[in-house]
Amino acid sequence: MNAEQILQQAVVSLDKHKGEDLLALKVSGVTSIADYFLLATGTSATNVRSLSDYVEEELAKLGKTPLRNEGYRAGDWITLDYGDVLVHIFRRETREFYDLERLWTDAETIDITPYQLPN
Repeated sequence: MNAEQILQQAVVSLDKHKGEDLLALKVSGVTSIADYFLLATGTSATNVRSLSDYVEEELAKLGKTPLRNEGYRAGDWITLDYGDVLVHIFRRETREFYDLERLWTDAETIDITPYQLPN
């Protein structure tokens, strides 16, 4: 499973389970940390943990498990590290505070609408 497929499946999972404000950034030209960042917002710590669980479960069905995950206990900002793809799931206040979108303005925004459910 390549990075684009991981990104696509994570988007599908987050969108299906009502993750908000999904944003994918191609960071490979800016950093060697990963190829893609996927950002999503949950409505509460419980919701953030649930979104994280859904992503992990659905990618595990495809044979992909995160190398590590951080922040699960607090539920403010969970990072799932799939090597080339980092999935960041935030509570709204935490996402606004850290504002990764502003920090990574040099990264290319990826159109993920083909992976999302129609409104």
